[in-house]
Amino acid sequence: MNIGIDARAARWYRGTGIGTYTYQLIYNINLMDKYNKYLLFLPDENISDINPGENIDIRLISEDRKDNFWEEVDIPNILTNTKIDIYHVPQNGIGLPREKSCPFVITLHDIIPYKLPETVGPQYLDIYTREIPEIIPLCDSIITVSEYSKKDIAKALNFPLEKIYVTHLAAEDIYYPRNKKLCKALIKSKYDIDEKFILYVGGFSPRKNIMGLIEAFSIIKPKLKEKYFLVILGKKGRSYYDYRDLAYKLNIKEDVIFPGYIPVDELPIFYNAADIFCYPSLYEGFGLPPLEAMACGTPTIASNVTSIPEVLGDDALYINPFDVRDISEKLFLLIEDSDFRNSLSFKGLKRSTMFSWKKTAIETIEAYCKTIAEYKK
Repeated sequence: MNIGIDARAARWYRGTGIGTYTYQLIYNINLMDKYNKYLLFLPDENISDINPGENIDIRLISEDRKDNFWEEVDIPNILTNTKIDIYHVPQNGIGLPREKSCPFVITLHDIIPYKLPETVGPQYLDIYTREIPEIIPLCDSIITVSEYSKKDIAKALNFPLEKIYVTHLAAEDIYYPRNKKLCKALIKSKYDIDEKFILYVGGFSPRKNIMGLIEAFSIIKPKLKEKYFLVILGKKGRSYYDYRDLAYKLNIKEDVIFPGYIPVDELPIFYNAADIFCYPSLYEGFGLPPLEAMACGTPTIASNVTSIPEVLGDDALYINPFDVRDISEKLFLLIEDSDFRNSLSFKGLKRSTMFSWKKTAIETIEAYCKTIAEYKK
């Protein structure tokens, strides 16, 4: 097969779910598949860390950088004279050409803009709701990241279930158990966090339910025998000031820490230094951060809704994200019970090994084969 992939997200969106997905898909295809040929559409930037094999060609895209990723990828690649057998757009189909010369497959990670439009940025919401109705009829198949998302997509977009393929995501190789004392020392040195802490990673969207987490932390704080911080990582987006003001209002402003954007290579240090990871999200197509935390051996609390139980199995402590009291009770339970924490740490670490990017790449290639076979019928 000659396979074309829009790889722009691997460069411009690295460190996010979609950017990580695109990068790891390409990286692992490059490692394993020496039979099929690939044409990657990439921006005019250094690609040395992918180090493509002889069966991978690069087509550089010269575009003026904009401030918004979704506006950049909304410009379709030109596929004429490429001689490809199938074309894959990983970023929810945004940027799919309207002129079709081969089968098209997109990775649609979720339909959050349809389900929770109030939690999505205005630019992305506009592009998504305008583009998706035109993109879906052009698709010969859809790849998604969970069985939950598969059912959501089929129902909302009236797309055949048998043409939707599930390829689960995985924690990257950088996430593994490290020396906890050393990681805590590094966090203290660079970020001045020198107490035990509950960690949240995963973006500042309202659907992530950071408000509920802060409220739950304020409930348990007076009951704790030891001092704990709540550390909330991420680029300070539109919602940051709401979260900061809530911490002020609840008189815990000194105990809720917002370090801001953390480089990808420092995230494993935070996961390992954390005593508990909490992910109270209201909706996920997959939800990578709790799996990353588990891969680092950090006991994990997570929501009992959407795709999250599918990914984490029986190896997380589940909460009702709509019930602040339940979040607080589960946090308190895990903080107070060291044996339970240790048990959850081991179970989560074992669970994380069930997922791998190599498996994701293999299942993606299988989806390509099935899509082409159906297209030729």
